[in-house]
Amino acid sequence: MTEKFQGLTKLLADNAPKSMKEQKFETYFGRKIAIDASMSIYQFLIVVGRVGSELLTNEAGDVTSHLQGMFTRTIRLLEAGLMPVYIFDGKPPGLKKHVLSKRFSKREDATKDLKTAQAARDKESIEKFSKRTVKVTKQHNDDCKRLLRLMGVPVIEAPSEAEAECAALCKNGKACAYIYLSLFYLASYNVYAVASEDMDSLTFGSPRFLRHLMKPSSKKIPVMEFEVAKVLEELDLTMDQFIDLCILSGCDYCESIRGIGGQTALKFIRQHGSIENILENINKERYHIPETWPYQEARRLFKEPLVSDPTDQPEIKWTAPDEEGLITFLVNENGFNNERVTKACHILVILAIEKIKVTKNKSSQGQLESFFKPAVSTSTPIKRKKTLEKVTIESAKKKSKPSGGGRSSFSGAEM
Repeated sequence: MTEKFQGLTKLLADNAPKSMKEQKFETYFGRKIAIDASMSIYQFLIVVGRVGSELLTNEAGDVTSHLQGMFTRTIRLLEAGLMPVYIFDGKPPGLKKHVLSKRFSKREDATKDLKTAQAARDKESIEKFSKRTVKVTKQHNDDCKRLLRLMGVPVIEAPSEAEAECAALCKNGKACAYIYLSLFYLASYNVYAVASEDMDSLTFGSPRFLRHLMKPSSKKIPVMEFEVAKVLEELDLTMDQFIDLCILSGCDYCESIRGIGGQTALKFIRQHGSIENILENINKERYHIPETWPYQEARRLFKEPLVSDPTDQPEIKWTAPDEEGLITFLVNENGFNNERVTKACHILVILAIEKIKVTKNKSSQGQLESFFKPAVSTSTPIKRKKTLEKVTIESAKKKSKPSGGGRSSFSGAEM
């Protein structure tokens, strides 16, 4: 979690508490959620199966933490009745180069610190610095794209920032489809919220933003939901002013002004209304403006980000899982436990069949759309889970014997 992330969260907690609320996982039954895939993969690489500086690997030594996390977490989302759409980053905007360069330097420093900690056999420091060396690679992304498509879960490759693409899907709505065998169903509905750990999603204008949706279930951390309309209402700001507030507080596109934190930035925006007016009235002896401070370009990237043209993008489709393909990919190619993967595949098939049975019984498009609307009572996902008790991943963990291979077969890495 970045310092800026913590700062904006605290700022909203102090000044706009009604804009954020804790929710149970089951609250989002029937909802379409756009998920920042790269952020999720980064979390999985840091958390799943990690022991000190060692990541979860198969017998060949290939890292499988990202696959383990993505597979189990996505199944949990589907079991709870959520409809996830994973968005992957495209080419970063040029203005982000300085941030990426800083991240590279920090990873290099962490690598040096890790070697020192390993020489001293300092376990705490080893774990801390090893996490700082983590980077999501193209291979990690490609692996997860392949996995999700085999699971029948839609994947979107953004032209640039995933957070911006997620926000656009949430703001604009999208015609989505569900396909199973020869049956085709189409319903128009909005993506309900964006799930990420990066507060930039709010700055891009996502109506709703969810934190902790992808956190391990074992940690029992409630989902935190933010509503941008309530954020603006409570802060008494326009969207343009909120964007300026976030730029002043620090964002990925330009550095902040030293000495101006969240509270000071909020005070200045309320007093002067915009960054331009703040710069005209600020005490320049106390606050030193960077020589090159591209706040106007940063503002443009938040207001007019590069996203897919909704008229050119194909329908978002949830399809039946490819059981054979999943077993080939996870078991044969990545050393996962065959029995556990097979049982997880059964869960996916049952969930797909349940949806088809319900949609087949609907006699009109309106009835189909009502099926996708969230249930008022949280008892619905509980009932659905009871029908799957015999084949849940939890029972699979208890019944299955440990594999003789690497630690990539659902071993101690619950998501």
